[in-house]
Amino acid sequence: MSEKKDVILEQIKSIAPNIQKERELLVQSRQQGKWALFKTFVRFSGPGWLQSATTLGGGSLSSSMYLGVLVGFGFLWLQPLAMIAGIIMLSAISYVTLSTGRSPVRMINEHVNPLLGWSWLLAAMLANFVWAMPQYSIAIASIQQNLLPHLFGPPTVEPFIGKVIIGILILCINLTFLTLYTFGGKGVKIFEVIIKLMVASVVICFFGVFIVLNIKGQIHWQKYLAGFIPDFSLFFYPSKELMPYIEQVPEKFRTYWINLIVSQQRDVMISSAATAVGINMTFMLPYSMLRKGWDREFRGLAIFDLATGLFIPFILATSCVVIASAAQFHAKPAPGFLGEQDEKGNLIQPAPNLMGSFQSLIEGRIIYEIGKEQWNILSKEEKEARIKRLPEADRKLSAMMVRRDAFNLSDALTPLTGPTVAKYIFGIGVLGMGLGVSSMLMLINSLCFCELLNRPLRGLPQFIGGAMVSISLLGVLFWKDAQMWLAIPTSVFCMTLLPLAYLSFWLLLNQKKLLKDDFPQGLKFWSWNILLFIAFTLSLIGAIWSIISKIGYKGIGIIIAFLVLMLISHIYRKKKQKVTSN
Repeated sequence: MSEKKDVILEQIKSIAPNIQKERELLVQSRQQGKWALFKTFVRFSGPGWLQSATTLGGGSLSSSMYLGVLVGFGFLWLQPLAMIAGIIMLSAISYVTLSTGRSPVRMINEHVNPLLGWSWLLAAMLANFVWAMPQYSIAIASIQQNLLPHLFGPPTVEPFIGKVIIGILILCINLTFLTLYTFGGKGVKIFEVIIKLMVASVVICFFGVFIVLNIKGQIHWQKYLAGFIPDFSLFFYPSKELMPYIEQVPEKFRTYWINLIVSQQRDVMISSAATAVGINMTFMLPYSMLRKGWDREFRGLAIFDLATGLFIPFILATSCVVIASAAQFHAKPAPGFLGEQDEKGNLIQPAPNLMGSFQSLIEGRIIYEIGKEQWNILSKEEKEARIKRLPEADRKLSAMMVRRDAFNLSDALTPLTGPTVAKYIFGIGVLGMGLGVSSMLMLINSLCFCELLNRPLRGLPQFIGGAMVSISLLGVLFWKDAQMWLAIPTSVFCMTLLPLAYLSFWLLLNQKKLLKDDFPQGLKFWSWNILLFIAFTLSLIGAIWSIISKIGYKGIGIIIAFLVLMLISHIYRKKKQKVTSN
């Protein structure tokens, strides 16, 4: 589709009425020096903070938590590296978009592949619906379990009724934010300020927990700082802290634990990297910039915005969660599984949400010993007897490996930091994550919907597109298995398309016909291409690993089938362009 048919930029003055003034201030500040330019960049930043609010959600929280459980401080370097790779690609996306001023979907359809362009849009929309579910879940749980348990739970109301009330309140806040953004102008400014405050609250809350743990002497700085130095041995061996406990297991069963732990380390490594920049973030960035009226004069601001609004908050928040989780959980059994007693001699009960994970680990160890078929023919009583006879070393490792969540961390922090920090400050951080990301997913879907209809990014179509994500809340409240059924196919689809989306913008950046005078030259050309090659390769490795881990090697068949469809679409596009030119 030609530039004349791009509807994205229509009536941009009514959406961003001050854009010409902002452009003039940028030009003036460049002439006045670096300090003036820095202050102007800070004043006009926005899309990078929206990116930060999108990625700091349930996925990042869960992955950061389990990184700390599994390897302690050992993988602190991983998420910064993943985010740097993501920012490289997002910078390329912003460069192409702002240089051309065109709709990215239309550019990909015209210059790369129409199947890829539309698949990218649909994958972003699908991701918004599915990934909104865990955000609503953690936001509701933070209020119901941490912040206001007595107001939205027994004895005031039944837990489910409290959950519904909280869900409706969160939805109202989401829709209010969406309305602000939809109207443009001052509404966008207000929305961006709110998002910045929410991101700041998340970072401050988790950083506050880190400070308290440091004051209490729970963080060893030497180990903490060493965690930012890549330790590739963790790809092949468990952490040094876990090895003494593995060595207590009978020698013939150590292989089970080593393989299990290393496998989980690799999986959580990939998932942590994958949650740094999702496919819907690649869609939101260019359209949020176009909606603000940004053009080639704003390219430097866009990169600054990503560095300050996305990288810094993400690294601070996720690192603090990893550190807190490592300090409380790494190589430490979850209480209640080994017959522990409290000060009064009462038996400590394990957290209900950890019992299924513990049972699965214990059963896996026995199945490794006797085989799956033998385990299946045992009666319930015989299985329980086998579990009770399992050596304490195996039970201890199982208790160490259970997958804790943010609320287990909150409970673990309470004796150390007191209820104010553990329950309320930590709870506000989790609420900020859930509320911020659910709002952002609505916003992204509103942009997707307008582009799907080829309508301007404003007004009723945009509001309807954003409000569609409300369906995800119904899934959380009334269909508990919705996320489980939808998460795997959505993840496979999105992970397949993420490196292909990266590849699309890499190819666009190398098209002189498209970029014209803005085509990178000399050292700039080689710098862009080397960095994009690294980012693309990392995303491709992560995608293949993630797909195989979720659905096995048949995932390779899905990738090949999609590539074949892309080839057919490419041939059709070339023929159509040839006919049009003739």
